[in-house]
Amino acid sequence: MISISKTKFIHSLQKKRVRDETRLYVIEGDKLVKEFLKSGIRIRLLAAKPEFIDSLLPEEKAAIDNIELAGIDELKRISSLKTPHNAVAVVPFPEYGTDFDVILENLCVALDFVQDPGNLGTIIRAAAWFGIKDIVCSQNCVEVYNPKVIQASMGAILNIRIHYAELGSLFSLALKRNLPVYGALLEGESIYSLEPEDRGVILLGNESKGISGDLIPFITKKVMIPRFSSPESGPDSLNVSMAAAVIFSEFARRRI
Repeated sequence: MISISKTKFIHSLQKKRVRDETRLYVIEGDKLVKEFLKSGIRIRLLAAKPEFIDSLLPEEKAAIDNIELAGIDELKRISSLKTPHNAVAVVPFPEYGTDFDVILENLCVALDFVQDPGNLGTIIRAAAWFGIKDIVCSQNCVEVYNPKVIQASMGAILNIRIHYAELGSLFSLALKRNLPVYGALLEGESIYSLEPEDRGVILLGNESKGISGDLIPFITKKVMIPRFSSPESGPDSLNVSMAAAVIFSEFARRRI
């Protein structure tokens, strides 16, 4: 069974400081672990029930540095979930740079001060579904390797490059290249009448405060999602991850 030292190490990776120092993070779940193996990412440590380990193919086992048997009680100690899955794995941070020239070759997303892990994970999942490859987060966004972000992304983190950078620099380069910066606001052109370009930046703001005031001047196209319910009885706004999915969908539909 898994040693106390390895149990403590996996549990320690729930802290951002330790993740940053080791450049490692934790993934949980049978499906997610197998998706990482399928993608070719080498797993540093796997703690799992015997039946999960037995289900792995020889080539999958060969892609894992260290395999440890773990019972349900041990998995409870290392899991960030109330009900643990059959497998918990430690994987390395992906290695890719942040090159705005490359990012701006295609439509990309910028997130300003998105704080909720579930929202970030869901936005990543939606972006992957609609073919977006890069998301640039402001430095005050929630960390992408937060366990709740990983769970909410449902494996989509494998398909998206997540960057943390100063957004003004990205927007300045976009404008220099005559690329549009689309800002999701409560007032603007309806997303359903917009004729979006194939390249540019979609900017989404904080859950409660929206887009920061210092970023508003960079926006060249203000866009909004019109409501079809009564102001007296319906919600007053959409969750940022829900809004992201609607906007990504409309951009994808227009490309088609």
